[in-house]
Amino acid sequence: MAATDGGAGMPEVPVAEGGGERSLSTRASDRERDAVVQRVQDAFAEGRLDDAEFDERTRAALTARTHADLDTLLADLPAQTAAGGTAPAVAGHGPGRFAIALKSSVRRAGRWRVPERYTTVVYKGDGWLDLRAAELSGPVSTFVTVAYKSRVTILVPPSVRVEMTGFGVTQGQEDEDTGYRLPADAPVIHVRGLAYKGTVEIATRPPERPALR
Repeated sequence: MAATDGGAGMPEVPVAEGGGERSLSTRASDRERDAVVQRVQDAFAEGRLDDAEFDERTRAALTARTHADLDTLLADLPAQTAAGGTAPAVAGHGPGRFAIALKSSVRRAGRWRVPERYTTVVYKGDGWLDLRAAELSGPVSTFVTVAYKSRVTILVPPSVRVEMTGFGVTQGQEDEDTGYRLPADAPVIHVRGLAYKGTVEIATRPPERPALR
């Protein structure tokens, strides 16, 4: 959503997608919702939002009806984040396309570039693949995940469509009924999992930590 400068001393007037003054009561489009989801993701990657706030605002953006609903989600974020635009580039070539852990752990989180196909094998260990602030390389990202007597958790943002195949692959119960409709061109995360005496779990929220006593 662009903005025009009304001249020195004059406030900026937002412009709607098709031109003309932007009304807060106007219905939001899928493109506008996607833009706000991206801004929320950027703020999460910068550490401005915690896990719960990121999840709540992303879901709220996907169900927003008007421009006013979207603006509320960005009201306390700095102008640079709220201005939209493309996400900052991820330095380097990312973690590669393979990760193998033998009685150890695989950890990927934060701002990282996800290849279109990523293979993870964990043997008597654990895996944590956090995609909520990640940059996807294409419209479809395939995760081939093998968990042998292990638990591998894949955290995905609510704004992606998840497809699961294989054995021992589960999805968090709270994520089964999203309550909103994703756009037809939403990114797809395809998980092809194989778990032996273990599990490959897909979730949008980190598991709750037990309270300290």
